[in-house]
Amino acid sequence: MNINEVNFDRYYIWHPYSSITKPLKTYHVVSAKKCKLKLINGKKLIDGMSSWWTVIHGYNHPKINQAIINQIKKVSHVMFGGITHSPAIKLCKKIIKLTPKGLECVFLSDSGSVSIEVALKMALHYWFSKNERKKVKFLSLRGGYHGDTFGALSVCDPKNSMHNIYQGYLPNQEFTNTFDRKFNEKWESGDDLNLVKLIEKHHKKLAAVIIEPIVQGVGGMNFYHKQYLISIKKLCKFYKILLIVDEIATGFGRTGKLFACNYSKITPDILCIGKALTGGAITLAATITKRKVSETICNKKTPEFMHGPTFMANPLSCAASCANLSLIEEGKWIQQVKFIYQEMCKYLYPLIEHSYVKDVRILGAIGVVETKFFVNLENIQNWFVRHGAWIRPFRKLIYLIPPYIISSYELKFLIKLISLSLNDDKNFLYIKN
Repeated sequence: MNINEVNFDRYYIWHPYSSITKPLKTYHVVSAKKCKLKLINGKKLIDGMSSWWTVIHGYNHPKINQAIINQIKKVSHVMFGGITHSPAIKLCKKIIKLTPKGLECVFLSDSGSVSIEVALKMALHYWFSKNERKKVKFLSLRGGYHGDTFGALSVCDPKNSMHNIYQGYLPNQEFTNTFDRKFNEKWESGDDLNLVKLIEKHHKKLAAVIIEPIVQGVGGMNFYHKQYLISIKKLCKFYKILLIVDEIATGFGRTGKLFACNYSKITPDILCIGKALTGGAITLAATITKRKVSETICNKKTPEFMHGPTFMANPLSCAASCANLSLIEEGKWIQQVKFIYQEMCKYLYPLIEHSYVKDVRILGAIGVVETKFFVNLENIQNWFVRHGAWIRPFRKLIYLIPPYIISSYELKFLIKLISLSLNDDKNFLYIKN
């Protein structure tokens, strides 16, 4: 990248979660293959982020690439209103086959946040169609994160959020306390008492409960006990509340199960998926419902669901997703994720002994080092790049969500760098002597 390009990027292009006046340094990627990113200066970085949970089979996968090439020769885009096409039909068949039994009606959209917006609208529309006009609130979890658009923001934790400046404009929702019983701990009677009391108190006005299953992502990379999901499902059924499960980050094997809600053997009323849906090739998301939900929404009073993204069911995205899900169906991911889990247990978990480390958490192909101090993002990001890795920490979390195809050498390399990064005080803020 020459100086003119650097300056243009710095002064004219807004990057995610960044400032236009004090932007963080960006790194110019020119190509990527398997688990490596190549920078414009020729330096290669081993990727530990899967480009934010998406590139599960590695970059430039030949089967996904070929599916896109084949489709672009036919039609790259066509409106989905009044028109259908084979890639969308094939994709929806695969989605229905792979997702928890009972989910049958698929609404395709262009991003995870939009799939959440669609789910929230569906829940409100469902109760409107049943003439239950008081059921207009949502219950979410402290530390939860569901996206950056306004509806999604309203169900993100307002006290531990990147978006609290918007609270005066957002609908006020209900929030249950963070689930304290961790994934591998023994479940104790009463662990869900706060949840039970809150739903008992507010059930008459709740349209739905929305939750990230097992793993909370941006809200803190917390892994909670599977029994919470079972309790929520029972409470929703008893009090006639819809259950929305947000599997945008966790779906397609990341936690060790195809979907995280499979740990609890539940089927939500509405499921949101995205991120890894296309294997990271092109943006695509989906909202899938039980048939009773879709048919209730589309009753005689309100036969149409009024939502339609311009690029809904884009043929290129659908073709890429079909190829990606075919790779999922082959089942290699099961052993790949198991291998990543075992390697991280062996090499990442010992970092718990470091004086700067508060906790180490591992589930499936997710490894999290929680530090006692906030990271200095610009310094630590540059440190990892200089040493040949793409790892992007936030707040007090240094975490790995690598492509499933990562080799033992590459994974050990990333873990070694995390270990070394802890020894450089410049990588952290508020170091106490």
